[in-house]
Amino acid sequence: MIALFDILASAGLWAAVLRIATPLLFGTLGALVCERAGVLNLGIEGIMTFGAMIGWYSVYSGADLWTGFLIAALAGGIFGLLHAVLTVTLGLSQHVTGLGVTLFASSFAYYIFRLFVPVAGTPPTIEPFQPIDIPGLSSLPFIGPAFFSQTPPTYLAVALALILAYFLFRTPLGLAMRMTGENPHAAEAQGINPMIVRYGALIFGSALMGMAGAFLTLSAFNSFFPTMVQGRGWICIALVVFSSWRPGRALLGALLFAFFDGFQLRLQTALSGVIPYQIFLMIPYILSIAALAVMARRARVPQALMQPYRRGER
Repeated sequence: MIALFDILASAGLWAAVLRIATPLLFGTLGALVCERAGVLNLGIEGIMTFGAMIGWYSVYSGADLWTGFLIAALAGGIFGLLHAVLTVTLGLSQHVTGLGVTLFASSFAYYIFRLFVPVAGTPPTIEPFQPIDIPGLSSLPFIGPAFFSQTPPTYLAVALALILAYFLFRTPLGLAMRMTGENPHAAEAQGINPMIVRYGALIFGSALMGMAGAFLTLSAFNSFFPTMVQGRGWICIALVVFSSWRPGRALLGALLFAFFDGFQLRLQTALSGVIPYQIFLMIPYILSIAALAVMARRARVPQALMQPYRRGER
């Protein structure tokens, strides 16, 4: 019991929670934008992997960190464009296309990595983003080191969640996106081109997915290895449902999963040898499934999600 209290009272745990939540938040916001426009993007796992690789390789080749981050976003946007051509223009299955993008992007990332990076016992490293203390806030007891001493992409992810919440529910373009995800034919009757909206949502959402991957290599770690995403993309898909397609709740969902993950790592250390470590690895996923089961019962799915739009059809 004392060990549990010590873990929860540690500023390091809460700092780790925000750090672990950052790639999940980028990815969840990206998937949320796509689905709000009516397109399921199962390419997220591969896009994150490619974003992690190309962002890291850009910096490894001499670019600065923010340039690497933007290149990862651009690469994600290109995969989003590919997904849009196949699902929006050609009307192909969003499930099959998304999985195809994941397989292609993941394999392409590994191919480029092996083509240009020399094989070595340990992967080459870069100098990643360093934590930035926010003046006046980082010096606060407990709260300061926990929440206000993070790397710049973490602050960016939180800001994006707030900006997207305002954009979706307080702007005409956000209304157009939501209308397209609910009833693209009604949107067309109001002078909105659903295909352009879906293209834009897929490109922007996929760019956020690329940034999610780039965070792993440019901030959380300092090197790339092909399996580093480790299913985070699929967690993001689940978090979209958990959040009921709302950016604010997406932030809370990412923090909740990150808390489970960070807590089990410290609990595993505290109870090492008493309980098999596999039990601790299961904890974040079991608790996340339980939370998802509760929230999903009340979630309202965009009515046109996964439905191809063909102009003139009813």
